[in-house]
Amino acid sequence: MTPEKLEKGLVSVFTGDGKGKTSTAIGIASRAAGHGLKVYFAFFLKAGNYVHGERKSLFLLSEVTFESFGCEGWVDKDNIRPQDIEQSQKGFTASRNAVLGGEYDVVIMDEVNMAVNLGLIPVDDLLKLISEKPENVELILTGRYADVKIIQAADMVTEMLSIKHPYNSGIQARRGIDY
Repeated sequence: MTPEKLEKGLVSVFTGDGKGKTSTAIGIASRAAGHGLKVYFAFFLKAGNYVHGERKSLFLLSEVTFESFGCEGWVDKDNIRPQDIEQSQKGFTASRNAVLGGEYDVVIMDEVNMAVNLGLIPVDDLLKLISEKPENVELILTGRYADVKIIQAADMVTEMLSIKHPYNSGIQARRGIDY
């Protein structure tokens, strides 16, 4: 079976305070891989040794390449460390190479909107990447607080809205369901 190539790749943004942004991107990665499309998945703000089930699942898909760019723990918006910036910049460079390199059909930049919001990646760099994206590459950007300029540049934007969440009732994130 010869994999089909995308004739028209779009820019999609999944943002908002509701659950499901990364899950949606993983679903797209799985679907694309099932059709033989090559996928590059960059996890921003997540250390390589962070235990999340999506890494294990993506590892099983031969059409998907993924990398994590982040440090241990959470990024403190009031105390940005040089290593936080360095990791996000490495992730951006790797993602940019994936978008422009001709090897991948789908590039997913998970939590890139948060990296931009935290000032780890300049919004203008992401806008430039969107403008340089080849016609046949699908680009997916996830994370809360998508910049209005990114929203305007995208072809599709979905805002996940949190109406009710178990965390508000004291239920912690559950392995296999939430991470």
